[in-house]
Amino acid sequence: MAFADILSSLLAFLRSGALDLPWWGVLLAALGMTHVTIVAVTVFLHRHQAHRALDLGPLPSHFFRFWLWLTTGMVTKEWTAIHRKHHAKCETAEDPHSPQVKGLWKVLSEGAELYRAEAANAETLARYGHGTPDDWLERHVYARHPVLGVALMLVLDVLLFGAAGITVWAVQMAWIPFWAAGVVNGLAHFWGYRNFACADASTNLWPLGLVIGGEELHNNHHAFATSARFSAKWYEVDIGWGYIRLMSALGLARVKKVAPRPRLRSLRPQVDDHTLQALITHRYDLMTRYAKSLRQAYEYELRALRGRLDAVELKRARDARRWLAGDLGRMPAELRQRFDALVQGSGPLQTLVAMREELSAVWERSNASREQLLAHLQDWCRRAESSGIRQLEEMSLRLRRYAI
Repeated sequence: MAFADILSSLLAFLRSGALDLPWWGVLLAALGMTHVTIVAVTVFLHRHQAHRALDLGPLPSHFFRFWLWLTTGMVTKEWTAIHRKHHAKCETAEDPHSPQVKGLWKVLSEGAELYRAEAANAETLARYGHGTPDDWLERHVYARHPVLGVALMLVLDVLLFGAAGITVWAVQMAWIPFWAAGVVNGLAHFWGYRNFACADASTNLWPLGLVIGGEELHNNHHAFATSARFSAKWYEVDIGWGYIRLMSALGLARVKKVAPRPRLRSLRPQVDDHTLQALITHRYDLMTRYAKSLRQAYEYELRALRGRLDAVELKRARDARRWLAGDLGRMPAELRQRFDALVQGSGPLQTLVAMREELSAVWERSNASREQLLAHLQDWCRRAESSGIRQLEEMSLRLRRYAI
C-alpha cells in the first residue's frame, strides 16, 4: 500500500474514530459517559464513601474508582474529606465552599479551584479522610497519578470518536466541576425550595433528581445526611436511589440507612420516653412545620405594620422572612435589627421564637441526661398547650403523636 493511501486511511480514522458514529451518536455517547460519572460521584463518593449510607461490593467499588480516575482525576480521600468538612462546618468560615460565606458567584465560577485549595490542606485530609481506600491501586495509581487517568481518557476518546473525541473529553472534564462543584455546592445552598428546616441554607434545586443523579435534592440530604435515599416527597425522583435499588437486587450493594418517614399514632396522654425518642427521630418534620407557623405569625405582624413603616423598613422586614426556617443567628445585621424590633412588639411572635429555641435544645443538649431532656420536653408541652397560641398548641399535639 502506498504511503499516501496509509496516510489517507489514518486521517479518515482520526476523523471518525473506531466507532464511526454520526454527530448525534457522539452526543448520546458523551451524555451516557457523563451520566456514569455522575452516578459514580453520587453513589460511590457521596453516599458510600463520605456518609457510609450503603455498602458497595468490590465490583462496583473498583469500577467507580477506575471510572472517576479516568473522567475526573479526583482522589477518593480528598473528595470524601472535603465533603465531610462541608457538613461539619456548614455555612461557616471553615466551610470549603459555602456561597453564604464566599458568595454565590465565587462558588459557581471557581468551585473547582476551591476544591483544589482544600484538597491541599493536610489537616482536612487527616481529620476527615478516614476509612477511604488505601490499597495498592489507590496508593500507587489513583492517588499518585491522577493526571494519568484523564490523559488516558483523552486517548481513548480520540480512538473511539476521532477528532470529535477531543470535544467529548472536554465535556467530560467540565461536567463535574460545573454540576457538582458549581451548581450543587453553589445554587443548592442559595436558591430552591426546602422540605426541612435545617440550620444550614441547603435547598432542593428541583424535585426531579435526574441530571445530577439525585444531588438536586440537597436540602433532603442535609436533613438526613446518612440516608442512602435523597427523595422525601412522593413527587420527588432520586435516580441515584434507583441505581442503588438495582445494585441491591443484584447483590452488589447493601443499604444501611434511609431517612425515616413521619409516623403518627393516637395522642399519648402524657410525654414519655417513647415521645422523646420519636421527637428526636422526626425533629426535622416538626421544625419544618414550626417554621411555617412562624412565617404565618410573622406575616400577620407585617400586615399590621404595613401602614406604619416606610418602604425601606418594610422591605427589610419582608427580606427577613427567608431566615425564619433556619438559624436566625446568621441573619444579616440590618435585617436582624428590624426582625428583633418586630418580635419584641408582638407577644405571640416573641413566644414562638423563644419556644422554638427551647424545643431545639432537646436534641442539641448533648451533655444533658435522658431524664433532664424528658423533663424539659414535658415542661415545654405543658407551656405550649396552655399558651393560648394556636400554632404552639398544634405543635405540641403533633409532637405527642409521633411514633417510631
